Amino acid sequence: METFTSEKVGRTFIVKLVQGEDLLESVEKLISEHHVENAVVVSGIATFDRSALHQISTTDYPIDVYIDHKDGVPLEVVSVDGFICDGEPHIHAVIADRDGAYGGHVLKGCRILYLGELVIQELLGLHIHRHLNELGANHIYTKD
Repeated sequence: METFTSEKVGRTFIVKLVQGEDLLESVEKLISEHHVENAVVVSGIATFDRSALHQISTTDYPIDVYIDHKDGVPLEVVSVDGFICDGEPHIHAVIADRDGAYGGHVLKGCRILYLGELVIQELLGLHIHRHLNELGANHIYTKD
């Protein structure tokens, strides 16, 4: 195990998303407009009318990824969380429809149906970068 420490927290962003907005594109826009380097997606809830999540579908290398697309299905977003590292978001969500709940890595294409709300907490003094390991998976972090 390796740990990285932020000595201070910075700004807290309360993000309101409205019908038709893409969740991931909106977070990327916030990062760009407010020059966010490192942050935690503390909380998020929403409804989607379209989603795109990816999940791993193997337990060995090479990692196989399954992309799940739902379009035109009302979806309740039970939870959104994640991490912004070096200006790059890595966000996961748990989504439910009438048949059950599932989760995965948020891709572009998760479109707000009625409303979305996120809380993002900036981390200051945390100088890390995300890299892929030698197998092309499992993000690892290195300090400056």
